[in-house]
Amino acid sequence: MKKNSRRQFLKNTALAGIGLGAIQTSSSAIENESNIQNLDCEITTLDFYGVGPFYTENPPLVTDGKIAKSDETGQRIRISGRVTNLDCTEILAGTIIDVWHANDAGEYDNNGYNLRGKVIANANGFYMFETILPGKYLNGSQYRPSHIHFKITPPGYPTLTTQLYFEGDTSIPDDAAASITSGQYDATNRIIPLDDVTDGFKEGTWDIVVDGEGTTTGINDLHINKGIIYSASPNPFTNEVTIKYGVFSNSNVGLFVYDLEGRQVAKLEERYLTSEKYEATWLPEATLPSGHYFVAIKINDLQVHYLKIVKV
Repeated sequence: MKKNSRRQFLKNTALAGIGLGAIQTSSSAIENESNIQNLDCEITTLDFYGVGPFYTENPPLVTDGKIAKSDETGQRIRISGRVTNLDCTEILAGTIIDVWHANDAGEYDNNGYNLRGKVIANANGFYMFETILPGKYLNGSQYRPSHIHFKITPPGYPTLTTQLYFEGDTSIPDDAAASITSGQYDATNRIIPLDDVTDGFKEGTWDIVVDGEGTTTGINDLHINKGIIYSASPNPFTNEVTIKYGVFSNSNVGLFVYDLEGRQVAKLEERYLTSEKYEATWLPEATLPSGHYFVAIKINDLQVHYLKIVKV
């Protein structure tokens, strides 16, 4: 099982020493955090079991991000991330992400399209969907760990078929696919944590890195030594949300909010800032729909980090 992934390393580094109730502004704290090193890009691997026996052709396009209906039994989860090319220098907007999985009882709908659907990465390469944590089922004498199937198709490039697993699942060590830790079927970076959030959901982040050509931009944590968004709270929020972020060297800084379609819906900051920690409060207009949004920080026009927020 994944122990010291890039995601956990960054989370531990970014949150170390920062209290939820106060923002430190000492230059030494900023200098320490700015020593975060750029890490290798984690290329998304194939899954050993491939497409499996339960895929159904022509799944529907899901425009509201909800793979599971609101009355579906099970633990609600959200999965989100960004789709980039193999060296994480370009976002792959328009990538089709085809998702299917078992229900809470470990059963697939092989007659219809329940717990099946396609979402499309938006103009900024972000994708998101809501569903339930899949149940386990027997595969011979062993239970397969909870997993979600994916077919990932960037514009003009071949489809990659794989599966996503979840940290803490006791069936992973004995599973023929999820236990592989090297080679083309290495599942290490496809085992992600699910964190509790205040609305009863569990949330996971999985950035997809596949072959493709897209838009050149700074991608998430490859440039996290320039700046970072520490937190957004409360999240989910109703009337306002406070975003805490850090700038690691004197820079032109922008803090923007985007919707699921990649449209900018708010500009929270756009000016020259010194190396410090900051916070900004977003009070969206009452007419702005409830739903999922992404807060992104740009340093000298390079988008370096993002967080997902939910308006309820």
